[in-house]
Amino acid sequence: MFSQQSRRDFLKTIALAPVAYYGLGCDRMTKIQKNQPNVVIIFLDDSGWADFEPFGDPEYVTPHVRQLAREGCSFFQFYVPQAVCSASRASLLTGCYPGRTKVFGAHPPKARGLDPQYATMGEVLKARGYNTVVFGKWHLGDQSETRPSARGFDESCGLMYSNDMWKHHPDNPEYWGQWPLQYWDNGEITIDPVTMDDQSMLTTWYTDHAVDFINRNKNNPFFLYVPHSMPHVPIFCSEKFKGKSGQGLYADVMMEIDWSVGQIMEALKMNGLEKNTVVIFSSDNGPWISYGNHAGTTPFREAKATSFDGGVRSACVIKYPQEIKPDTVSENVFCSIDILPTVCHLTGAELPANEIDGKNVWDLIAGKPDSINPHDYYAFSTNNNFEGIISADGRWKLHLPHPYGTLVQAGRDGMPGSHKREQIELSLFDMKNDPYETINLIERYPRIVAQLIEFADQHKNKFYSGL
Repeated sequence: MFSQQSRRDFLKTIALAPVAYYGLGCDRMTKIQKNQPNVVIIFLDDSGWADFEPFGDPEYVTPHVRQLAREGCSFFQFYVPQAVCSASRASLLTGCYPGRTKVFGAHPPKARGLDPQYATMGEVLKARGYNTVVFGKWHLGDQSETRPSARGFDESCGLMYSNDMWKHHPDNPEYWGQWPLQYWDNGEITIDPVTMDDQSMLTTWYTDHAVDFINRNKNNPFFLYVPHSMPHVPIFCSEKFKGKSGQGLYADVMMEIDWSVGQIMEALKMNGLEKNTVVIFSSDNGPWISYGNHAGTTPFREAKATSFDGGVRSACVIKYPQEIKPDTVSENVFCSIDILPTVCHLTGAELPANEIDGKNVWDLIAGKPDSINPHDYYAFSTNNNFEGIISADGRWKLHLPHPYGTLVQAGRDGMPGSHKREQIELSLFDMKNDPYETINLIERYPRIVAQLIEFADQHKNKFYSGL
């Protein structure tokens, strides 16, 4: 952990860098410990690492995320295992790599999604006696056995998949238009089809549901999951934020998300829940830079749908007044697969019966002295392609040879730009001294390369041998 001044020094360095209680099938527990922490996860869609203070210095204001950071810790090297919607969300809620669950990429409407054999955070916390809700974009299955109500959530509202999967899609409206974009509320379709006016209200609706839920559940332990649809394209904001930033629509959208964070935090405070609630704020992956002025920003290489840090490194803030020092920044490395087992540790919930890949990293998150990451490495993939790993200390990143898309020209005002396919050779990057992944050190550190290749082979044989 280090101070805000140290954080500024770190930002400057980057800027100058070279480029067994109850089983899951049992009824809810009847005896609840009063000190069980509530859990709130706010998970954005395609937000860039630098879209909010204190990670970046955007031209619009984000006072509520900044305040959250002042009250908690900002994690500058937090990763997701795949920089695509469904895969990233499945990893967060199950603690499993995409290679284990076989949830790759972004699932289309009516897809089965996450196999019910893999328990979700909603299920493990519900078994512990928590009230569990999800308000926002689900994208983990659009069939009766894979929607939120079947996966451990007492209440839900929002979209079953990405908000661009509709008849107004800029690239392929005929294909996506064969499924109406629907808004669900507690297992029932309440808007069919969703219109542009409806899209402008998504952030507000999710927020209103979240605040109402907090107000109704101040005497019960709860898990509140808010996976916002924004700022995934097409981007929309409500009338109260249109033009408010003076910096364009994307900035307006981000200011509304910031407002949403503020509303949720205020509800926790007003209900006396602030000190006993773990709040996690992050994004499923990096920005979709093909959309130009309708996309976020990252200082790192490439973006969404790649295994470079522009895709898999997300800004993350965690607040828990009982154990996390306020106004701190951490370079400790962990991954979204670690969230579920860490939450289980904090809440006393049983780990899923199925095998998971994440580990409890609370000592790292809380900044306890001499804490060590229990992993050897973290793995990255794009769709069903296993593409590389990073050492658990965040120092060394190995890219296996693989193709990737790189931006040629950005689009504008909701229209995508163009990409070209490139190929990266076997590459080793020193992420502490070269966070932009520019200098291949594959010949300079043969022992490190050999060790990382051994880890990569283990991971590939375990999860990808049959693909």
